[in-house]
Amino acid sequence: MRIYRSDQFPLPLPAGHRFPAEKYRLLAERVASYAALWMETAPAATANELALAHAPDYVAAVLNGTLDGRRQREIGLPWSPELAQRSLRSVGATIAASRAALLEGCGVNLAGGTHHAIRDRGSGFCVFNDIAVASALMLSEARARRILVVDLDVHQGNGTAALTRGDSRIYTFSMHGERNFPFRREAGTLDIDLPDGTGDDLYLQTLSDALPRVFEAAKLDLVFYLAGADPYQGDRLGRLGLSRQGLAERDAMVLQACLRQDTALVVAMAGGYAVPIEDTVTIQAETVRLACIAYGDEELRRAASQTLQSQRKE
Repeated sequence: MRIYRSDQFPLPLPAGHRFPAEKYRLLAERVASYAALWMETAPAATANELALAHAPDYVAAVLNGTLDGRRQREIGLPWSPELAQRSLRSVGATIAASRAALLEGCGVNLAGGTHHAIRDRGSGFCVFNDIAVASALMLSEARARRILVVDLDVHQGNGTAALTRGDSRIYTFSMHGERNFPFRREAGTLDIDLPDGTGDDLYLQTLSDALPRVFEAAKLDLVFYLAGADPYQGDRLGRLGLSRQGLAERDAMVLQACLRQDTALVVAMAGGYAVPIEDTVTIQAETVRLACIAYGDEELRRAASQTLQSQRKE
């Protein structure tokens, strides 16, 4: 099992910007406390890899700094050389995690899940769509034949749905808030809208009902899991009402479904906008810890389990 980080490539933002870029460093530090030996710096995706899902002129505009003001505003992040580099690393981490998963069972990207980017533009803090790029690459290299995207970010995975539509080898499942961004949806294979305030019981029952038919229909050998922390009741952009325990149960449910099907798994963090930021970090650190216990070797499982025991003592 491999865990890829890109927080070493900082993203400079104006003071007061609402995107919580610091969470990536805090999450990496939390995970490194027990899994440093399994962590690697994310490689950079290449322009040719990005062009499997994105228009070459859009890729060039991002990399060369010629992205116009309108497209920067749609992304929600100002262009900088650091933004371009960070975006390459975020996609590269998902590609590397995919290769690791197909060899070892699981790979984790401590960023990624940028599911709003489409072919010729980014959106909603997403520059490139790492899931669509990695899916296209794994299929083109014949590393995978059937792919499932389980998107449990609170926002619908419109970009991933648009970029993979028409490819019967990719099944996209998104469960999200019905009254949240994006307000213009792109239909995936299966979309489930949830009302504002949805709590643990309804959310987990809905997911429990959906996962068996999703896995049965997909007949897959690679799963991308977007484990957004933003369904959390304390998330300022979420509008749903899940507790930390409910989110951990959600993660465990997805992990167990993958284990039962003996399929390779890639975990990406996707969104999380809680205040304080430590709440998002705690939720996503638990996602990674559960993945380590489910898919890690004996040493990693023991380290991840001991971390929980230490936290309970504290």
